[in-house]
Amino acid sequence: MKKLLTSFAAFTALTAAATAADLPRRAAPPVFVPVPVFTWTGFYAGFNAGYGFDAGNDVATPAVVATGASGIFRAPGLVGGNGAVIYNNSRSQEGFTGGGQIGYNYQFTPGSGFVVGVEADAQYVDFGRDRNRVAGFVGTPNPDLTFVNPNGISSLDYFGTVRGRIGYAFDRVLFYGTGGFAYGAGSAERSFGGFRGNDNFRTGYAAGGGIEYALPTDSFLNFFRSSAVTLKVEGLYVNLDRTAASNVFAVSNSTGLQFRTGTPYATATGGTRGRDTEFAVIRAGLNYKFGSY
Repeated sequence: MKKLLTSFAAFTALTAAATAADLPRRAAPPVFVPVPVFTWTGFYAGFNAGYGFDAGNDVATPAVVATGASGIFRAPGLVGGNGAVIYNNSRSQEGFTGGGQIGYNYQFTPGSGFVVGVEADAQYVDFGRDRNRVAGFVGTPNPDLTFVNPNGISSLDYFGTVRGRIGYAFDRVLFYGTGGFAYGAGSAERSFGGFRGNDNFRTGYAAGGGIEYALPTDSFLNFFRSSAVTLKVEGLYVNLDRTAASNVFAVSNSTGLQFRTGTPYATATGGTRGRDTEFAVIRAGLNYKFGSY
């Protein structure tokens, strides 16, 4: 009897072990890691470079300042009596442009969706360096004088904008339009004696659009460990308000005295009027985005 009970207990234990081996194992469920959805929301900063093209109306008529003896006045611009200074008024409103920008975007729905933002930029330009030079003289010019164009037209040394942006993102690709305030300044004369008599600050507007693409976070261009690096191509039209014509046509380098048209010794003819500065810029840029992925 005792042997029978021992045999039964052993059989029961073996049966339980075999049954337990057939049961499914209980393991911890796998951890689900969601793939991050890209968003354009965040601050960004970067730089750009491109080329500007003249978009204004040319003033082909040359300006001529005739000087001469009148009463007690002798010709102030030319030595030895009567003469004339001729300005060709040609436009050279194109050239290299480059600078930097900062801004902020907000995307309403991560992934694909509408994006709004604001951007400010400042640009160096090399516009109009040659357009205001004296085309010629009738007589011998006074070496003490710097001649400036009485049109008041100026080159453009820099410009900047503060613009709103609105667009639609398809994941990492953003199409956008932009527009807002523009400003700029330059001098009317940079080639004779360093005189900058018609330096002026002008304001206006800018409008355009572009396309921007966000590279992966681990891009080799991501030097600053930002949340994204974006590349963009942008076109921008800029219109700065009309420059006022000036009747100053020469300045003494030694005394600073200004010589003006409309006086008994000098008259001006042809093309003496101000005009807007208009140009279009095509540029490429790179931005570092900081904020949400």
